[in-house]
Formats: sequence, C-alpha cells, structure tokens
Amino acid sequence: MLHRLAAILIFVTTLSVASAGDWAGWRGPTSDGRAEGTGYPLKWTATENAKWKTAIVGTGHSSPIVSRGKVFVTGCVLADKTRVLYCLDRSDGRIIWERVVVTAPLESKHNLNSYASSTAAADGERVYVTFFDNPNARVYCYDFAGNKLWERSPGEFHSKHGFCSPPMLYENLVIVNCDQDALAFVVALDKLTGKEVWRTNRPNKTRSYCPPIVFEAAGKKQLVMTGSKSVVSYDPDTGTLIWNIDGPTEQFVSSMVMHDGLFFLTAGFPAHWVMAIKPDGTGNVTKTHIAWSKEKEGGYVPSPVAHDGHFYLVTDEGLGSCWEAKTGKPIWKERLGKHYSGSAVAAEGRIYLIDDDGTTVVLNASPKFELLAKNPIGERCYSSPAFSDGQIFLRGETHLFCIGGK
Repeated sequence: MLHRLAAILIFVTTLSVASAGDWAGWRGPTSDGRAEGTGYPLKWTATENAKWKTAIVGTGHSSPIVSRGKVFVTGCVLADKTRVLYCLDRSDGRIIWERVVVTAPLESKHNLNSYASSTAAADGERVYVTFFDNPNARVYCYDFAGNKLWERSPGEFHSKHGFCSPPMLYENLVIVNCDQDALAFVVALDKLTGKEVWRTNRPNKTRSYCPPIVFEAAGKKQLVMTGSKSVVSYDPDTGTLIWNIDGPTEQFVSSMVMHDGLFFLTAGFPAHWVMAIKPDGTGNVTKTHIAWSKEKEGGYVPSPVAHDGHFYLVTDEGLGSCWEAKTGKPIWKERLGKHYSGSAVAAEGRIYLIDDDGTTVVLNASPKFELLAKNPIGERCYSSPAFSDGQIFLRGETHLFCIGGK
C-alpha cells in the first residue's frame, strides 16, 4: 500500500510539474493573454532564435496550444475538405499524430475567417476541438494518444460569416458559444462524457464569435462575454444570468479581460467601442455599472490585454493604444502595422502583438510608448501566439514555429 501511495504521489507531482506554464487553451492559463514565467525572447526571425519550424498541411486561423510536452493545432486540408487535429512534440516539432476529425463540404464564410478558426483546449489528459459539419456545430474530445473519446452536436449553427467557437474549459465543463443568426445559445458539456449539463438561450439571434471567459469577480465566479447585441455575465455552474448590458454594438469577436476590479472590452461592428464595467451588478446594469466607455475607439477582432494598471489594444487597422484602466484616460496611440487579427499577450513587462504579415511588435508595457523590437517570420499570420516556459509558439500560414527555448 505504501509503495502504491508513493507511486501515486510521484505521478501527481510529475503531472503538476509537467503542466506548469502550459498554454492549454484560448489566450493561455488565465484566458486573458497574460503569460506566466520568464525568459521569453525579445528578438527573432524565421531562422534566428527559432528552435524549430514544422510544415502544417492544413490551413487555418486557430492558435496553437501547449499541454504536457505536446503542441496541438487544428487545420483544414482544402483539397479533400478534411478538418484535422495535429499533435506535435514540443521539444523538436515532430508531428506525433494527426487525426481527421470531420470531412465535410466547405461552408460559406467571411474572407477573414477560415475553415479551422477555433483554438483547441486541453486539460492535460484530453484535448477538445470544435468544427462545423453542416448544418451542425460539433464538439470533439480526444485523448493525448489521438483516440477519439466522444463527439456531440449541441445544435445547428447558421452564419454567413462561417464558424469559430473555441471550447472553453471550466471545472468539469466544456463551454461553447453558439451565437448565430438563428436560435442562438451557450452550452456546457461534461468534459468526460459530452453530456449536456446546461444551456442558456441568447435572445437577439445575432452572429458573434466571442469566447466565454470565467473570472472570479465580486465574490463569485462569473462567465462574461460579449455578443448578441449585449454584454453579459452568467453563473458558469448553471448558465443563469447574473447581469447584462444593452449593446454597445451589434456584433462582437474579441474576448473580455479583467483588471483592477473591472471588466474590459473592445468591440465591434458596426460601431467600435472601448468599455470598462463594474462586476458587482445584478439584472440590467446598463445605466449603473459602466465605469467608463469610449465610442469610435477600439477594434473588432484582436482581443486586448491588461497589465499594471493599464489596458492595451490594437485595432484591426493597426492602431495601437494604451489606456489608464481605472479612469479610461488615453495614454498613447501609435500606428503599429497594416492589419491585425491576432490578440495581445503580456509577458515579462512587455506587450506582444502580431500582425497579419507575421511581424510581432514588442512594446514596453508602460505608460510611455517604447518600441522594443519588430520580429518577422516571413509568413502571413492570422492567429494568436502561445507562451510557455520561455518559448513562443507562432502559427504561420504554412508552418508552426517554436521561438526561443532552453
């Protein structure tokens, strides 16, 4: 019995160490673009300071994730209309296995969307992916050896802009947003079985692509998200509405962040907004809990990041800005590049922003604008980077890159 107990303790300790610093889902361990650890590279190219570079046949805009020594990314092989999950060895970039998740006709989409836009999520033992299989949204679960454990369709999905809904993990749940131009909903599935646990209908039946993020705020867990012509907070255990704000616009893509006791968003279409929200409300708090807001500011697709009392963002058109988090006071605004799809990352007192041309701008995370580096990889890039244990993982148009490394 003692030997068995010791073996279990060793396994648990090993699992904990192996998982430290993992970037296992959309925007990392805190789902808001803040990287843990140190030693991240400041300067690189496609060949300099790159540990490995691996060709990925399937194209897509999904971001890479890192879990227990493996890197996962999804893609679509256009020639045979297959949606594929790739598993790579973190140490050398070798493709360990690839699985055809679904074969289906290519759906209609926006020209800035792809057929593999949803970033995967992993819990150290299983990896979860979502794809569109006309007319249904589908959620799939694989183990780390590439065996499919279950698949579920929570319902139909209809949007002329195509599909993108990253699975978000919370406790024992996989939570998926299905905002669409039809009967819209957010659904939570059991991680082990795929069985539906709760479902919340979305009232305005309007397409949006915002990952639901869970934060601890105002003394409770809150699942916050934009979309469906509103900003909302749900109880992540039950899907029950906590509070909502009307608008401020119609369609949304970027995910929210929390900092200094406030929720922050940048959105959307047709009107752009930057907004800070107090988290302690109930019911409709449109008139009472908006701490500050700025119309005709902010972007649509790239998600923001907050650090040390400031809120950083870049617009789709490449205009970067810094705001005082508590007050909304504008600190600086600078042209950074031509066009951005990827979301911001804060690491080691720096802000990392990658543009569609594949160049990562590195800024000093301070009230004073300071450009530290511009790093090209020579490929188009429409995804967001993953940061883990001193390394940066970038998904280009045809390759996956590991930058830096011990």
